[in-house]
Order: sequence, then structure tokens, then C-alpha cells
Amino acid sequence: MLGSNSLGNRLMQIDFAKESKKMKKALLPFAVAVISSAGYAGTVTTDGPDIEIKTDGGLEVATADGKASMELGGRLQWDYDSTEAEDKGIDREDLDVRRARLFVEGHYGDWAYKAQFNIAETDGADGGTAEDLYVRYLGFGDLANITIGKQKEPFGLEELTSSKYISTLERTALTEFYAPGRNAGVQLHGKGSNWTYGIGAFEADGDEGNDFEDLGWTGRVTFAPVNTDEMVVHVGGGFTTREVDLDDNPLTDEEFDAYNLELAGVFGPFHAQAEYFDAEEDTEIGGTDFDGYYVQAGWIITGETRPYKNGVFRSVEPSGEGAWEVVLRYEDGFGRYSDVGLATTEGEQTTFGVNYYANKHVRLGLSYMSGEEDESGFEGDEFRARVQFAF
Repeated sequence: MLGSNSLGNRLMQIDFAKESKKMKKALLPFAVAVISSAGYAGTVTTDGPDIEIKTDGGLEVATADGKASMELGGRLQWDYDSTEAEDKGIDREDLDVRRARLFVEGHYGDWAYKAQFNIAETDGADGGTAEDLYVRYLGFGDLANITIGKQKEPFGLEELTSSKYISTLERTALTEFYAPGRNAGVQLHGKGSNWTYGIGAFEADGDEGNDFEDLGWTGRVTFAPVNTDEMVVHVGGGFTTREVDLDDNPLTDEEFDAYNLELAGVFGPFHAQAEYFDAEEDTEIGGTDFDGYYVQAGWIITGETRPYKNGVFRSVEPSGEGAWEVVLRYEDGFGRYSDVGLATTEGEQTTFGVNYYANKHVRLGLSYMSGEEDESGFEGDEFRARVQFAF
């Protein structure tokens, strides 16, 4: 009996040893994989200050000492648009991307940069056009920055307020006509606690190979004698002057000079702004004078205040489950009334809008615009709805 049990135990030990070898062989690849992954997994290291990463909306990476930063962001605006101008034969209805942009910006030491591209394939465009492409020197402090490259020229409160933040879905016909928008150039600009300035030289005639032969000069100053979290009073003014060579014909060389005055205020949940524009366009065979103005008022029904910073307005940020805003605008004068299907001419236009800010990134908007040409009496209107995500 004892011999039989010893033999059985011995056989069990041999079987266990065999199974143990099999298990070791089976686990060997897994162990190698674990060791390999531990040895070669991606890691984040730095030979300098700690890195801070923020993901609230876009992606921002910065060193803890503030020496360097990089941010990725953008915006997407999907619009439903219904425009009718019977006298012009226009009756259209469309669902399309109004704006789709991606940007990267940041700084290292005293140098900053921004590259922003339009990626929307709309109205026959292929996307990929540059909106902003510039390098900025910050070494003189807030009082004097130098920006070189494609940028917005410093002119107009509504123009310089981002399309993400304007209270109406579209800018006025006056801003569309008088403001020069984005061009390549060099700008000196700065700010204090309640004032800003900017002045620069910019290309004046498109995006060709000899742009600086026709040079434009543009400048703006702003002052906010009252600037608190609940109340703002803003005044400002700007100018732009440029020569444009049309078709190499000296009889159609144009000199365009425009000026504007700005007035705006925030009083708790109420906000208002107005601009007046005046311009002269001279050629060798005559000249023309233009002018116009708009007034706009808004009320944030849920009680939030429209933010203001460095001479422009920012986006409403809801304090609770969402913020509601209503806005009314009237404009009169020479402008580009294309939003309602009319011409660039003397006219007038009224806009009513409603906005819902779901959070700091998502905005839903509705607007109705109605315009009329002074001389012809032609009328046009537009209904627009927008879903916006900005990050």
C-alpha cells in the first residue's frame, strides 16, 4: 500500500511539473508583452518647468512659468438661410456652413503667433484659405506690440468683435462696406487698463504680387471711462485711407478715405452700441461721398452681463442652465445690403434677433432682417437660423 501511494504521488508530481512547464510557456508571450509595453510606452517628460494642459473647449498647453504656450481651437457655424428680394428675382433657401475655422496660436518668450484657416466648403469654395497668419513681438509689454502678417485692420467696433461674439448673426451692411477687414501688413498696437490703440500699414489692393505699391493706413483708438463687471461706457474712433489701382487705368485709380465714431455701453443685462461712418472715394474723373450709421440694443433676459475687454465685446456666458438674449438693430446709409438680396447703395435695414447660449461654447440663434433701397424702393428680407460651436 505504501509503495503504491508513493508511486501515485510521484506520478502526480511529474504531471504537475509538466503542466507547470506548459503554463510557463503559455504565459511567456504575455509576460514579454507586458514588459515590453512597460519599457516602451509613451511618456510625457520635460527638462524645464511643469506643463499645464487645459481641455475646456479647445486644447491649451502651457508651461507653468508662462514662458511658452500653444492652443488649438476653432468654430463651426451651420446656418439655415431664407432670402427673398422679389424685385431682384431672388428667392433662395439653403442649409450650409457659414463658417468653419481651425486655428493654432501661442507664444514663446517675447514672440507670439497665430495661424487660422477657413475649412468650410461652401459657395463653391474649396476651403483652406487663410484668415489670420501673423507673428507678434511682445517684448515692449502691453503698451506696444508689433504684429506682422495677415490680420484684421484696426477699424470698427462691430468688425473687430469676433463673429463668434456679435449679438446679431450677421454684421451691418455699413460695416461690410466701410471696414477693410483682414489684410497683410504691419501694426503697432497697445493697451492700458481702460484704453487701446492700433495703427498700421497694410496691402490695399488684393492678394497679388505687388500689394505694397498701393498702401493703406488704418488706425483706431478706444477709451472706456467706466469699465466694471456690471457697467461699461465705451467711446472710440478710427480711420482708413488707401489707394487702389483698378485695371492699370489711371482714370480709375481710387483713393478711399473712411472714418468712424463708436459709442457703446453695458448696464447690467442691457447693452447698446452705435457707429457712424463717413467716407470719400476720389478718382481722376470725380469723387463721391458716403455716410451711414447704425444703432443696436440688446437685453439678456436671464440677467447675465455682456463681457467687454480691450475695446471689443466678448461672448455671453450663462450663469445657470442657459442664457437668453434679444437684440434689435436699425441702420441707415450707404452700405452693402447683400444679406437681404439688395445692392451696394443707399438704404436702410432693420434686424431682430434671439440668441440662446446653452453654455460658453454652444449658441443657437435666430434673426430676421428687412431692408429697402432708397432710390429704387426695392425691398428684401432674410430669415436666418444658426447652430454654433466654438472651442
